[in-house]
Parts: sequence; C-alpha cells; structure tokens
Amino acid sequence: MDFAELYFNSDLNRKNLELIQKLSNSEAGSHDLFFSTKYSQPLFVQFLACYWKQYWSYWRNPQYNVIRFFMTTVIGLIFGVIFWNKGTTMYKEQDLTNLLGAMYAAVLFLGGTNTSAVQSVVAIERTVFYRERAAGMFSALPYAFAQVSVETSYIAVQTFLYSLLLYSMIGFEWGATKFMWFYYYVFMCFVYFTFYGMMLVALTPSYQIAAILMSFFLSFWNLFSGFLIPRMLIPVWWRWYYWGSPVAWTIYGLVTSQLGDKTEHVLVPDHGDMPIKDYLKVALGYDSDFLGYVALAHVGWALLFFVVFVYGIKVLNFQRR
Repeated sequence: MDFAELYFNSDLNRKNLELIQKLSNSEAGSHDLFFSTKYSQPLFVQFLACYWKQYWSYWRNPQYNVIRFFMTTVIGLIFGVIFWNKGTTMYKEQDLTNLLGAMYAAVLFLGGTNTSAVQSVVAIERTVFYRERAAGMFSALPYAFAQVSVETSYIAVQTFLYSLLLYSMIGFEWGATKFMWFYYYVFMCFVYFTFYGMMLVALTPSYQIAAILMSFFLSFWNLFSGFLIPRMLIPVWWRWYYWGSPVAWTIYGLVTSQLGDKTEHVLVPDHGDMPIKDYLKVALGYDSDFLGYVALAHVGWALLFFVVFVYGIKVLNFQRR
C-alpha cells in the first residue's frame, strides 16, 4: 500500500491544508511580532552578567594574574635598589637625569609588559565573545565595559604595590598629595598601556600581528618620551610626535608633580646654580602650571584606546568558518 498516496487523497490532508491556509493569513487588526530591543535584557543587566563572567574568568586564570603581581614586585624591587634614595640627592644636573631615568624606566618597562601580557588573554576571550554575541546574549559595549572594569581593578592593586615600592625606595618626599599624584600617573600609565594592547588585538586577526604592531609603536613611544632626547632638542618637524607619545605625558606628569615645586639649587654645567623648577622649565620644558592638563591627557589616551577597542570588537569579525 502506498501510504503517501493514501494520505494525499484523504480528508486529513485536506483539513491540514485548510488549517495551514488559515494560519498563514493574519487576522484583521493584528500586528506583526515586534521587540523594542535586539537583546532580552537592558545594557546594565548585560554589563552585570558580563562582569560576573569576566570576574570569574580572570580569577580562574592564576597564570596571568600571579605572573602580573610577581613581575610587579620583582621589577619594583630591582628599580628600587638601582635608584636607591635618588630622590633625596639632587645637587647636580646628573642627579636630576638619574631621577628622570628612574621614572622613565619604571613606567616604560612594566607598562610594556602589561601590553604584551594582556593580548593573549583578550585573544582567547574574543573567541568566546564571537560565539556568545552570535547567540544574541549581549552586545559589544557591555562586554567591553565589563572586561575593562575587571582589568582596571587588577591594575589598581598592581599600581599600589608598585608605587609603594618605588616611592619609598627611591626616596621621594613623603606627602599625601605627592604620593597620590605619583599613584595617579603610574595607574593611568598602566591603564592606557593595557588598553593599547587590548585595542590592537581587537583590530587585528591574530595575536601575532598584534604583537608586531605593539612593538613597532612602542619603539616610537620610547624614542619620543622626552628622556632619550629632551623635547627642547627634538627637531621642530618631529616635535609634534612628542605630544603624540603617551609615555611623554606620563614622564611629564611624574617629574612635574614630584619636582616642579622644588626651589633648591642644582649645579648645571656652563650655567651655574639654578633652582630645580627653573631648570626643569628651561632645559626640559616641564612647567608645573601645566600639570592639570597632563592629568586630563591621560584620561584622553585611555578613553581613545578604549573606544577603538569597542569599535574593533563590535565591527570587525575575524572568524573563519
């Protein structure tokens, strides 16, 4: 017996066809199914869910976090021993150069380490993000805010440990205001270094390409930081890039906040004794009145890298099927 032909000529088939035709036509006055938002939850609830996920993801990745704090402690102790009490010895121009070198090395060395270390973590998390975004679980913005928030909390602890070691061992003047300025600039330095590494991963198809781009631009940040070549000695046609180097702003803020109000005299070859604040302004271009703008510039750099990171993970998709 041909059951297909039997069903085709049966009353059941005719009733089913009539029911399909009836259900296919909308009733009078009815409207199409509509959702006001693409996602089932508002942005804040998405952020909380992503933050909870990222929190446990970072907590269950001890290799990354333990190495981060271990490197912070070791590098802080090494630089502290090398530049022991340099902050209390400022009699000659060379003494100021040594102190400037301590700040330069302190922020650039560990900042570059943060940039490199975070890229592998973001690359793995991005793979998971592709899957969850395709499932419609959340959008790119709350995901980016959550990852940045968790990363920033770890950076805050890392910076406090690093600042406490360096500030005490180098011998800067103890005071709440000066220490908070020091902490702020080191913290913002680590933040924009970390966001920079996250941004490169979001803009590139692989971790290897991101690492190459990181090294390329960090070389320019290093060259135009104001330590290897002071801003006053950089050729005019390249001096603009000094202001385009985030590290230059950090060194500007650290030096000015710690030494910009010093009136003690320092011996400068061919110029005799000069107040420290005058020497910084004339020879290096560090003006203490500009300190507030330097602080705002650090926020600008962090926001710039964060916005590009959000744009990259939202618009670019490097998945291969």
